[in-house]
Amino acid sequence: MIRAALAVLIGAMFGTGLILSGMTLPSRVLGFLDVLGRWDPTLALVMGGAIAVHATSGRFIRRRAKPLLDTRFSLPASTLIDARLLVGSAVFGVGWGLAGFCPGPALVSAASGASAALVFCAAMLAGMLAHHALPTPPVAR
Repeated sequence: MIRAALAVLIGAMFGTGLILSGMTLPSRVLGFLDVLGRWDPTLALVMGGAIAVHATSGRFIRRRAKPLLDTRFSLPASTLIDARLLVGSAVFGVGWGLAGFCPGPALVSAASGASAALVFCAAMLAGMLAHHALPTPPVAR
């Protein structure tokens, strides 16, 4: 019960941060990617702030034997950079660049009823279902 309540609280805080920073607006993302036009540095500043917070808190968190609300840390099983990772990253980046959404901001925008975000979330759900339907290759170490 406490874990669920904290998940809702943290999710609401994350969503509020996305709204306040303007990251739920596809125009912000597309403006950031428009380096030869009217470049908007907002996304870089938000990402820089997030990286700074994570870099600082991550050091303290990793010193713990386990997370506060779980029995162990969930870390990637592989650090291998392979074709699957590169293709997946490229598809994610192209989708992000075309739509101006990534999953977090899209979900927050969809909650407001924004039609573009609803279409994006439907496509994202279709991609997730397709991923689960395909066989998963063994994890390399």
